[in-house]
Amino acid sequence: MARLPPLLACWLCCCAVAAAAAEGGSSRTKLWSVRSGLGGFDPGDPAPAFRVPLLDGEFVYPPLGSSRSSLIIHAFTNRSAFLECLWTSNESLSDLVEFLPPSAQVLVLSTDDSAVEQALWMREQVYGAAGGRGKEILSRVHFSSVPVHALGNWIPRVLYSWGCGGHNCGLAQAVFTSPDWAAPVIVKRLNARYDWLNGRWEYTTPYILAEVGDGCKPVPEAAGAVAWVSEGGCSFFTKVKAMAESNASGVLVYALPGNPIQDMNCVGDECNTSLSIPAAMLHIEPAVVRALSTGKPVNVSFQVTPSPNFFFAVNQEGKLAEMGWFLYPTFRFLSWQAQWFDFYADLLEHIRRPADVVLVFNRTLMQGKAGAQAVVELPSDLLKYDVLELDAALSCPGIRDETCAHWDHTVQLFVCCDRFSPYCNLELGRWITAFRRGTGRWVTDVSPLLALLNGTRCSLTMKTVPWAMPWMTTLNLRFSYSNHSGKSSERLYPFKLMMLYNGGTFDRDYNNRFQQIKFEIPASTKKVELFAVITGHGSDDNGCCEFCVTSHYFLVNGIYNNSRVFDSAGSALGCALRVGEGGVPNEHGTWLYGRGGWCDGLQVDPWRIDITPQLNMTGPNTILYFGLYDGRNPDPTKDPGYIIMYSYLVFYK
Repeated sequence: MARLPPLLACWLCCCAVAAAAAEGGSSRTKLWSVRSGLGGFDPGDPAPAFRVPLLDGEFVYPPLGSSRSSLIIHAFTNRSAFLECLWTSNESLSDLVEFLPPSAQVLVLSTDDSAVEQALWMREQVYGAAGGRGKEILSRVHFSSVPVHALGNWIPRVLYSWGCGGHNCGLAQAVFTSPDWAAPVIVKRLNARYDWLNGRWEYTTPYILAEVGDGCKPVPEAAGAVAWVSEGGCSFFTKVKAMAESNASGVLVYALPGNPIQDMNCVGDECNTSLSIPAAMLHIEPAVVRALSTGKPVNVSFQVTPSPNFFFAVNQEGKLAEMGWFLYPTFRFLSWQAQWFDFYADLLEHIRRPADVVLVFNRTLMQGKAGAQAVVELPSDLLKYDVLELDAALSCPGIRDETCAHWDHTVQLFVCCDRFSPYCNLELGRWITAFRRGTGRWVTDVSPLLALLNGTRCSLTMKTVPWAMPWMTTLNLRFSYSNHSGKSSERLYPFKLMMLYNGGTFDRDYNNRFQQIKFEIPASTKKVELFAVITGHGSDDNGCCEFCVTSHYFLVNGIYNNSRVFDSAGSALGCALRVGEGGVPNEHGTWLYGRGGWCDGLQVDPWRIDITPQLNMTGPNTILYFGLYDGRNPDPTKDPGYIIMYSYLVFYK
């Protein structure tokens, strides 16, 4: 386990009360009023040029030369247990070294007066984690020798006006009181991971504190109290489980002198046991130990004191950007945001390519049963295009992420160009909203669905569930040509669609609802493609269909079985690993976990299979769909989930 250098260890043991005087009580109201009075910079604003003194030189922005990196600005403070763990955890530091994209630069600042000592220590932490890569990573991670309040530029204004007070941003604290004390003792704390423990601290009522040793076994003294537990002797899981069995109201694990605060989490099969009490880790506090050892009553309450923001960024365009929420202390969240900046830079490059663009929505309100609606004129000669892309963005009603909708929902785009056509009001695209972040933008290739646009004037509707909080939607239709040699005879055009199957409730009767479809190939057809958009939702006793592995099959002519398996559903980082594809990083909630064919803050990619070799081009054919859970028919005992599916055969000529 990483240990703290003597200077920082001294700060940790000695500065808690001083920090309390500076950050607690009436100062909280003052800090919020200061925040509300600071203006001038919002996400999306251009970042002005600046210079910052470093330990070994000067950081200059914008960088010299034509290439531009993303820049992440991190403000450290020793008053934050979250940041302490971020910088002392070997796993966190390794994540910084291993996953920070080559295109990203990091500028590390300090809001404390001891900026030089902290910068030297943090640089040594990175160098120690980097091994043989120390020189390379330190060429992109820069440490300022000047505290934030002395920078003399615009950066402090952003840090303070974008201040924060939750989700590991802000100063999470435990407040101890005892009758013999003249003032409360306030210390920093780090909550156990939110997705492990179901319990949450009550912020309005103080708890009784009870000393219970190492907490590795149930004890009657913990009943109805917050257990004061030493680290070591057993795992965090064992401690919390034992205290839950003791009917404790919560658990405070204190680090032994000289040891850092750790990220409290379950490991492996431990995570399958549901525990419903809160827990946190903090440093040992001598005044608390003395009071408990002499039988004096000690109460503890919990608060989060707002602070300057710990992170903000400048993307490759030179625009200010929020960093979202770091759900637990690892630099991987920093790297995910930097990866998304790379994705977004590539997206902007992509949409600069030639295309005929039809504007559908421009920050149009999407809310309620009607959603967002528009009628557009399409290009007169659609037959000259063989590429259709949806350039879509979902943003929040306000400028900041804090104005975004709280929950993830499915968003669908429906199109109708002829209200008497069987193609009217079919799905053209699908996305999933992010948890409280509004930076999502995606380009989705739906070229096979050009056949849905069977008119020059079309109505489009984008909507989600009517009870969802509002989103602002922007959508462009991009018509272009594929990159062939230039001979028009080489381009195939989707001239006809045949509807196949929709999904439905994923229960024991799911597959009984689907019948084999017989079809023949239209004359002049050169290629046939299976096109399907499939997502799983809901949660039965197996976690289906959001968090369970389902498989989907289209059996052609009784021989060829085309399958799609959502094998990342339920995995710990299944969606976090798709940030490079456009998944919005650092959302609220469980955005990191893999899902059944979708991710929060991401488009749903169509599944396309060329089945031409599987077909009889001059005679009858058959196709049959079925879906399975764990290789067998679904058979939930309660609350069955459901599948949303649009599937077609697309005929090209």
